[in-house]
Amino acid sequence: MSEQPAPSPTPAVEFPSDPAGTLPESISGALKRDSAGLVAAIIQQHDTNEVLMLGWMDDEALRRTMTTGRVTFYSRSRQEYWRKGDTSGHVQFVKSVALDCDGDALLVRVDQVGAACHTGTRTCFDGRDFTVVTGHRD
Repeated sequence: MSEQPAPSPTPAVEFPSDPAGTLPESISGALKRDSAGLVAAIIQQHDTNEVLMLGWMDDEALRRTMTTGRVTFYSRSRQEYWRKGDTSGHVQFVKSVALDCDGDALLVRVDQVGAACHTGTRTCFDGRDFTVVTGHRD
């Protein structure tokens, strides 16, 4: 007997061909935003599962990400949109987008070109490990 894939909790949403449209209410209504109206977006390499970075999105950044094939974030410090790779050449090509069970985080799986981190490292976590006590199963 073959294993059946779990059904998606949110039906697939087709976007209108107009890229200047709005985020569908079925998606927008499911998002739980912070006080600034943003949702954390975890960026992961699609084929290695490597966690590359964390960015922030509002409805417009998410709509742009889902309709253009490139990741767009909202910069909290500059208070403007920025598309990853436009100045650095380190582009993120969108492969999939998912919402977590609480609606307060996105998982954006990408094909990363070059470094994901503005410091030039592959990920924003490279070389930044803490010393910890590790746990073990008994």
